[in-house]
Amino acid sequence: MAAVNKIDSNVTGLRIAKETSFGTLPGTPIWYALEPNSYGDFGGNVTTVARETINDSRSRLKGVTTDVEATGNFESDLTQQSLAHLFEGLMYAAYDKKAERFNNHTAASVITDASASADDFTFTTGDAFRDGDLVFASGFTNAANNGLHLANATSGATVLSVTSAVTDEVPPALAKLVTVGFEFSTGDAAIDVSGTFPALDTVSKDLTQLGVSVGEFVYLGGDAADEKFFNSANNGWARVKSITTNTMTFDKSSAAMVTDDGTDDGSAGTGQTIRIFFGRTVQNKVGSDISRTSYQLERKLGAPDDASPSQIQSEYVTGAILNEFTLNLPTADKITTEMTFVGKDTEQRTGATGVKSGTRPATSTADAFNGSSHVTRFRLAPVSATNEFPDATFAFVMEGSVTINNNNSRNQAIGTLGAFECSSGTFEVSAEVTAYFQNVTTLQSIRNNDDMTLDVAMVQDNAGIIIDLPLLTVSGGLAGVELNEPVKLPLSVDAAQATTVDSAYTHTAKICVFDYLPDAAE
Repeated sequence: MAAVNKIDSNVTGLRIAKETSFGTLPGTPIWYALEPNSYGDFGGNVTTVARETINDSRSRLKGVTTDVEATGNFESDLTQQSLAHLFEGLMYAAYDKKAERFNNHTAASVITDASASADDFTFTTGDAFRDGDLVFASGFTNAANNGLHLANATSGATVLSVTSAVTDEVPPALAKLVTVGFEFSTGDAAIDVSGTFPALDTVSKDLTQLGVSVGEFVYLGGDAADEKFFNSANNGWARVKSITTNTMTFDKSSAAMVTDDGTDDGSAGTGQTIRIFFGRTVQNKVGSDISRTSYQLERKLGAPDDASPSQIQSEYVTGAILNEFTLNLPTADKITTEMTFVGKDTEQRTGATGVKSGTRPATSTADAFNGSSHVTRFRLAPVSATNEFPDATFAFVMEGSVTINNNNSRNQAIGTLGAFECSSGTFEVSAEVTAYFQNVTTLQSIRNNDDMTLDVAMVQDNAGIIIDLPLLTVSGGLAGVELNEPVKLPLSVDAAQATTVDSAYTHTAKICVFDYLPDAAE
């Protein structure tokens, strides 16, 4: 034996897999890599109780183990994909997705190249793609097959026919196609501002087919001149208030929107092929729609014997519920997250079975978001029943954070070491914002308990994440005045269910993950 005397942190690693039920993994779990910068409490905190008897030795007797408190706490950078698969666990809900196909869900998925009548992605089963869909491909071996594709009229339930050139291959297991937007036919999309809120109107396209939900953010306009509205105020972020067959209204936007008939000069020019981009969304639900997700955390701890480096040690937190999440938005630094899991129990492994079975995709190499160039929108503004772009509460932010807490508690019972279940408490969402003071209007608004709303958009490398809190109560407002410094205004924010804003807004928080966005969004 060549036992090691210590194990360094740089040989450890952290992964997470979704359970099928509390404490139970599927037959072949997918262990997604996480990239922690640091750990808090992680593993099983063992509690013992000593015996203290009345005796003439004046000594306590050996204690007994009474509890194991399983927890997983770590801090990591925010990247586009590193934590996106955990938002369902955070929000106690499944993603609302658009048409997509994952190769590991469909047997014999192949691509047919340009030697056929069209360049096609073909499948055995899956969601149907339609003419005009903008579809993002990722995970394919051939680089030409990855990226944004425009679907044409021959697309359907078993084929995605695209206008771009693709190359023959049998895709890897985790290759996928996701609908990320739509290109309207020439002159079909227009902006109408005659109503209470501005609206995207179409003549022929049924907007309900897009799969966009009320309260969801979309991005209007592509990169090419003919893919966006002539009036720049109509391009950019917009939150959907309502959807009917030919009308989509917006109650938040990037600017005050104006009438635009969808032509290239705003009057009678050639019609535009306007593009709209959307993502998969997740929000906290109510009643029977609440769906809890549990996980297992796997932390490798290196090999105890340097003669057998492949036989490593590991520890697991089983039945792990994502309890608390904090997004930290600093100035001139990386955007980081803090995550805390409440667990059922822990396990330790070593030797030939040092890690559990399953698929382990490669660690992501994506860049981290930063607070300087990737936060494209950080907007706190009054809730308005008539204005999609009310004046913002401040122009610039020094720092901010958003915290989501599920208030889980461990359930313990006689005969069980650790927890047998977890109970969920109130879904709490809060934020802290330090802004540069402009005028006393903000202070008056806080005193009046005005309804406010906050959204934060982070975009880089043609992808992004946006968090929307539709209804807030703001407190604080003690202006900080220091010598030779700008006046700062620290604010505390508590989010609430937003049904008073709109009866369809039954949520407190909504997260939109965009697998693709145009360059204009950055």
